[in-house]
Amino acid sequence: MSINNQTLLNDAGILHLEDASVVMIYTEWNDGVTNELVAGCERTLQQYNISRVTKIQVPGAFELPFACRQYWEASKGTSAQPGAIIAFGCVIRGETPHFDYVCDGVTSGIMQLNVQLPVPVIFGILTVDNMEQAQERLGGKHGHKGDEAAITALKMIAMLRQLQK
Repeated sequence: MSINNQTLLNDAGILHLEDASVVMIYTEWNDGVTNELVAGCERTLQQYNISRVTKIQVPGAFELPFACRQYWEASKGTSAQPGAIIAFGCVIRGETPHFDYVCDGVTSGIMQLNVQLPVPVIFGILTVDNMEQAQERLGGKHGHKGDEAAITALKMIAMLRQLQK
């Protein structure tokens, strides 16, 4: 694990969130990577006894902000309303500028959702040059980004609850 993200896995303040709800919206594009991000996230959420987990798959990374927004709107005022949304995807650089457009669009879309929605939308999109870099972020030298996204979601849920006291 990178020394730059070791403190992220410190779980102080996220205990007793068993009633929390988390939605994972993930891409089918580069599914070998995204499925492992989701699996890592699920393992971590299970460790904290988070049982209210919903998973939704979309075609690609560009569709993630739309799906996050639509889920939020559809779940408003229901028991399915999440405490956090996690967006997972993997965009691998190719030979054309398409990589830049997709990365810029999904990053901007997720950022806008974080400003507009009353719950956090966690950025779990890997933007890598090659598959080796993706693998390094699935439990390699850069940690497991699925685990990190789960911890981040729980920390944000805990922060919101603290603010609402």
